[in-house]
Amino acid sequence: MNTETDSKCILCQQFDETIDHIISVYPILAKEQYIKRHDSVCAQLHFNICKETGVQLHKKYGYEHVPKSLETSQGGKVTILWNQEVQTDRTIPNNKPHIITRDNEKGTCMLIDDSISGDRNVIKKEADKILKYRDLKIEIQRMWNVKTKVIPVIIGATGTISKSFRKYVSNIPGKCEVKELQKTAILGTAHILRKVLM
Repeated sequence: MNTETDSKCILCQQFDETIDHIISVYPILAKEQYIKRHDSVCAQLHFNICKETGVQLHKKYGYEHVPKSLETSQGGKVTILWNQEVQTDRTIPNNKPHIITRDNEKGTCMLIDDSISGDRNVIKKEADKILKYRDLKIEIQRMWNVKTKVIPVIIGATGTISKSFRKYVSNIPGKCEVKELQKTAILGTAHILRKVLM
């Protein structure tokens, strides 16, 4: 329309201002807004796990849930760690998945790590998470003598999921509704867009 419009981002002035740039790769938003969005999805997973395993909950709804660093089910059958480093005999750089569940009765352990990424990076991010925690998985199996799984929970900023997403989520204790996790991620994205564009 013969108008000179600058296409650079109004905040960083480095990259073109696209929706993808704002909702998934903007460095300033990563420090706070992306973490809030990510933690709300992770807290929802934590709430469902606690509810299923018999951990005493103080809130009725998942969106009100504030995870504690250590939760134990009644009778101590299941231990749930939130954002805790695992102390290992050898140095492992990636030793802090978002949620660790250890079922002492069944002899199993799950390393659950979630991420809200750009929609086109969902499959790549899923593979990255599995590789990232491979060494920790092996070390935990050796130290704790439990069968261990890495479960990546990757959702695109606009709700995109991979074909294997439902299979991964079905392994997590509790009734984790895929559409509820997607909704939480999308609401976080909408909040980011309102904050930046309004």
